[in-house]
Amino acid sequence: VQLVESGGRLMQAGGYLSLSCVASGITFSRYAMAWFRQSPGNEHEPVASITRFTDKKYYGDSVKGRFTISRDNSKNTVYPQMSSLNPEDTAVYYCAAAHLGSASLRINDYDYWGQGTQVTVSS
Repeated sequence: VQLVESGGRLMQAGGYLSLSCVASGITFSRYAMAWFRQSPGNEHEPVASITRFTDKKYYGDSVKGRFTISRDNSKNTVYPQMSSLNPEDTAVYYCAAAHLGSASLRINDYDYWGQGTQVTVSS
């Protein structure tokens, strides 16, 4: 099983960025997907999650109204679209998959994790 994130880069505050996570080795539609992030010295923080067929989406408090999660089951890919970025969004962003999961925002509910992609937002 592989989850490969991409798209992280240096951004200016106020900007827009979309990441992607491509999954292989799993039947993608059987997995709820989520994004978490971790900044230095902090715990993993939930960003967003999405159910298997996109019927429900959940967001961490710090990103509500700014980030949108989506998925394309035909491409085995999940995306967060991130707008109004600020320096507090600086972190390594991780993609995670939960088999037949409910798309919770709890880290322990996820079975597989990617290696992460760095997003840095300068003021």
